[in-house]
Parts: sequence; C-alpha cells; structure tokens
Amino acid sequence: MNFNQKIAQCFSPAAFIHDTEENYQAIEKLIQEQEIGGLTFFHSRHSAAANFEKRAEVLDVTGTLEKMIGLINRYQAISKTPLLISIDGEYGLAMRIEKTPHYPFAITLGAIKENSLELIEEVGYRMGLDMKAAGIHLNLAPCADVNTNPNNPVIGYRSFGTNPQEVAKNSLAMYRGMKKAGIGACLKHFPGHGDTQVDSHLGLPVIQKTKEELLAEELLPFQYGIDQDVEMIMVGHLAAPALSGGKEVAASISREVITDLLKTEMGFQGLVISDALNMKAVANLFPEPGQLEWEAFQAGNDILCFSDHVKEGIEQIAKNASDDDIERVFQKIWATKKKLGVFDFKKLDVPAFDWENHAALQRQLAQAYVRLVSGEIATEKLQDLAKEGKLVYQNYFGQAESTFSKNLHQKYEAGISKTSVSHAEKVIISLFVPSHKPLNQFGMAEEQLAEIKSLAQTKSCILVHFGNPLALKHLGNLGDFEAVICGYQGFEEAQEAASVFF
Repeated sequence: MNFNQKIAQCFSPAAFIHDTEENYQAIEKLIQEQEIGGLTFFHSRHSAAANFEKRAEVLDVTGTLEKMIGLINRYQAISKTPLLISIDGEYGLAMRIEKTPHYPFAITLGAIKENSLELIEEVGYRMGLDMKAAGIHLNLAPCADVNTNPNNPVIGYRSFGTNPQEVAKNSLAMYRGMKKAGIGACLKHFPGHGDTQVDSHLGLPVIQKTKEELLAEELLPFQYGIDQDVEMIMVGHLAAPALSGGKEVAASISREVITDLLKTEMGFQGLVISDALNMKAVANLFPEPGQLEWEAFQAGNDILCFSDHVKEGIEQIAKNASDDDIERVFQKIWATKKKLGVFDFKKLDVPAFDWENHAALQRQLAQAYVRLVSGEIATEKLQDLAKEGKLVYQNYFGQAESTFSKNLHQKYEAGISKTSVSHAEKVIISLFVPSHKPLNQFGMAEEQLAEIKSLAQTKSCILVHFGNPLALKHLGNLGDFEAVICGYQGFEEAQEAASVFF
C-alpha cells in the first residue's frame, strides 16, 4: 500500500441506511476511489440532523435491518480491503435500527444495586452478539461520562451516573461484555462530557475546572479503563482549558489533550477515535476542506469518524504528516481489523434475534432496577379504598391501555377509576415520560405537569414514573407524593416489575 492508501484506512465516513440510490453510489465511489478503511452506519440523514435542527420526532421506517445488511454486503463486495463497520449503539442496535433488541439506558443500568457489574457485562455481551450477527465490528460505546451536571443537554440518560468510581466500573463492565462477544467497544467522550451545558452537536462546550478536579471526576473512569487495558477511546468535541494550555480548543483537535495527556501522561496505547467530525463544535472552524481532518490526525486521532471531506482530508494528511506517523497509525488500525475479524468477511444473512431470551434478560434487569424510591405502599389499604370506590388511577403521557394499567385493574377489580378524582381518597398516577432527552421538559406538556403537581398537593398520591428519572425534577416537590416508584424505562418488563409493589 502507498501512503495515501494507508491514510485512507483512518477514515470511517457516515453511511445512512435510509438514503437515495445516488447517495449509496457516492459511498461506493468513496470505497473504490479513496479506499476508505471503514463506515459508520446511521439510520437516516433525518435522524442524524435531529440534534442540529432540534427535531424530536421519530421516523417510522420499515425494513431498516434488512436494508443495512444489504448495504453492508454491497459495500464489502466492492472494497479492496474489507471495511471496519461501526455503529453508535449505546443501548443496542435499537438506537439506530427499529425492531431490534432494545436494552436499558446507561442511567437505568447504573441504578442496579445487586450484581450490577455481572448484569451490565451480560447486557454488553448480548448487545455485542446482536451487532456481530448484523455485520458490525465496532460499537462506539459505552459512555464513560460522569453526569455531574443535571442540566446537561446531551449526556443525561447516556451516563451510568454521578459517581466517578461507579461510572468507571459500570462502563468497563459494559465494554468487557461487548469484547467478550467478539466486537470492539470504546469508552467515550474523553476527557468527559458530563459537566457541560452545551450540546457539542451545536457548539463547543467548555469545562472550567482545574486539572486536579478533572482528574478526580471526568478523567477517573478513563484512567480506570486504561489501567484495565481498554483498547479504544473516543475523544469528544469539548474544551477543558486546564488540559490544553489555557486554550478553549476542542479536545478532539488538541495535541495537548490527546497526545500529551491521554497517550503520554495517562499511558493509553490503544486506538483513539474522533467523535463525529460533522458536529458543529468543530465542523465550522476550518472552512478549507480537509483541514479539520488534518487537525484531528495531528492531534493524535487514529480513526476519523463522520468526515465530510475524505478526499481532501487524505491529501492534507499526506502533505503534512510524517511517514513514521502514517505508518504507526496504519499498523494500529490494521492490527485492530485483524483482531476483530474484519478480514474474515462472509456475505451476511439477516439475523433472527432470540426474543424469548431477550425478554428473560429484560425481566431480570427490571426486577433489579425498578424500585420504590420514597414512601410506603399499603396494599391492604388500597384494596379497602378500591372497594369503597375511593381509589382512582390517572395516566399521563402514556397509552390509555398499558401493561401497568391492566395489572392494576386486575388487582383492584372491586373498583378503580370508577369515581372522579375530586371524590377520590387516593390517586395512583402513572407517568410515561415521552422523551429521554431534556428538550421541552422531556416532551411533557406544562398543562399536565401543573395538573400532577396540583394533585400531589391536594390528594394522597402514589407516583409511578416510567422513563428518564432526570425528568422527575419537573414534578415539583417529590415529598408531596405519598410514595414514588421509579420505573426508569417504559418497557413491558419494567411495568410488570412496578406492578409488584401493588
């Protein structure tokens, strides 16, 4: 291989599953003419743009898995050297592909108290098996970010929690599970995206902390992973001036942060992956095509994700990089491809998932994370109130008929919801948080939130909260509720586990 071909192995541009034939052919052209090293699959341009345009709607597009398998086969068939296929699937293929196994969010797994590391590793393992069956070699996950800022617009549910030690152990368990399944995984977003208030898809977040503070919090999970021989780390588009000589420069293009701190000081010898280079935190800084790719390479990144200027990026790196640097990075990528079985590519069939096995794991997990977080529930008293027609069930933001509501009606068949709220002595409120992202109060309308707060202040209420627990802050004083159950997810299994308290 000549140097341009070796440099091309660093590139993993975005491949959209739902796209036009013209765009599919443009990817084929990149593969044939530029000889890129890999592709990172995304659902669609629409979903990729959602962060930029603040769109929250979900596309209902059928046949996503079948389409992706077809595209992987198509692209691999024309590539001179097999492509490293990656995806960003923090809670499984379901993050990008409908009708595939959806695992709990990191924040949910972080709530597990007993056997948490074994369970989280098992989730990583199952997730990895799903991906391997679908032709994926590398999952760009898990997040090792410590969610220390409750107003963080982009991490939140993606973090295992607020305690650096717990995040370190949990993210490593998830990483190990995926590795056990035979796929690659990476800790992200170095040096830690948890304590930010800006979404790096839209602008540059800046963490104003001292190096000592960063070492004790943000950097701790990464150092823990490095000490346990983690092989891949993704660097985020966020600035920590204390780590970059006082400059407000994105870590992803900072040599001080990647080469001096991560590689030299912290001792990381594995593969460094850039966060998506189309993100606004860095994409708008360099108007000359290819300049950003060179900046990312010279900073110390080995794999350049979601580059919009592959050809120009290769040219810039070829012009500016030393032969030794190119050779060293190429050897790292080539060794990783060998290790992950990239060169053993065989035409893929559409995988069939073991849904029964998946449901059994989901039940086991739900029993471990669904919990009563405050108050007490006296079931005998509830039965008495139901018989007297004084127990009412109110549902917010969810379907009128849910697994939880059916279970509740079965348990209190003597009478529930047969009287108006005004005549009720006790109200059971189920709340299904519409969105796991904090935009517009997690998708919850102000009118309904005001109604819930008012109910809690005027009636004896039990709150059953399904969804991102960070949304609880919009419900006023939780002490106003007689009891609060945190369900964390809207899964059937979480609803079943919450029903047990009644």
